[in-house]
Amino acid sequence: MAKKTPTGPTPETIINDVRAGNIAPVYYLMGEESYYIDHVADFLLNHLLQPEERDFNLITLFGAETDATTVVQSAMGFPMGAQRMVVLVKEAQNLKDLAPLEDYLKQPQPSSVLILCHKNGVLDRRKGIVKLLEKYGVLMESAKLRDYQLATWVKQYVDRKKAKIEPQAAEVLADFVGADLNRLSGEIDKLLLSAKLSIITLGLVQEHIGVSKEFNVFELLDALGKKDVLKVNRIANYFDKNPKKNPIQMVLPALFRFFSQLMLAYYTPGTKSPREVASWVGVSDWQAERNILPAMRLYSGRKVMDIIGQIRRTDARSKGVDNPAIESGDLMKELLFFILH
Repeated sequence: MAKKTPTGPTPETIINDVRAGNIAPVYYLMGEESYYIDHVADFLLNHLLQPEERDFNLITLFGAETDATTVVQSAMGFPMGAQRMVVLVKEAQNLKDLAPLEDYLKQPQPSSVLILCHKNGVLDRRKGIVKLLEKYGVLMESAKLRDYQLATWVKQYVDRKKAKIEPQAAEVLADFVGADLNRLSGEIDKLLLSAKLSIITLGLVQEHIGVSKEFNVFELLDALGKKDVLKVNRIANYFDKNPKKNPIQMVLPALFRFFSQLMLAYYTPGTKSPREVASWVGVSDWQAERNILPAMRLYSGRKVMDIIGQIRRTDARSKGVDNPAIESGDLMKELLFFILH
């Protein structure tokens, strides 16, 4: 079952509201994706306090080392030589009892801004404090991006940096780094320092992120999508000789994701244009046109269904199920032969 998309304020709406002068007394920033929690908290600190004001007007607490009563008492203080006091609570998920915060929300200190950062989880929305936060403060949920959203996020991040990135470079970077946006943004920043003419190319990504220029899982998927038997065999031999660089536990999920997307693409309503397929499957237009549509012409729906089943069996065998002795490299070669024939 797909995860429910969080509703409520987004990082963009919070930042725009604050810039417009609409400052809430309490910000509760929570979710599985820490990048936006840190991003919004940093923005609030930088906007609400000048560097020279922080010595006397910024109180930083940690959820595991304090309690809600202390947090509220800190927020009830008064600023010194500044317009407001800011109380920042890191690791707020470790606060045990939030009852004092519920009382504070009903009558907050006008000259204080309380920021609570709750990572790796969310509040139970059935609790009363959630309604109070939504009524008197700001409650933001930062959810993990899905795989198909990452390449678009990469492009948007690069655009904000006034630079450009090749479509395939964005896809490879997103797939290789994954959904850790802190790491992903850091890798992009490093690439921009090396980019010529502020353009991140596929070659630059392969050179600096550690992806083999020719033999990696992305090249394997590309070769399978085209049924390039010679190249698939060359890559399989390379993987067999370099198991630490391309372990079967990393390759199998990529294969499963690709062929699952391919299976889903057969059920695209309409004319099955690149845009329609991309929207239905949940990939970029570029990925649909380059990978999905060509593969649909080479693999039947029945074959793809059999391939998905074989990937599952290979995964089980790679973990020792009904497989007392076959090495991972040989299992992968068996699977690739099945896919191509």
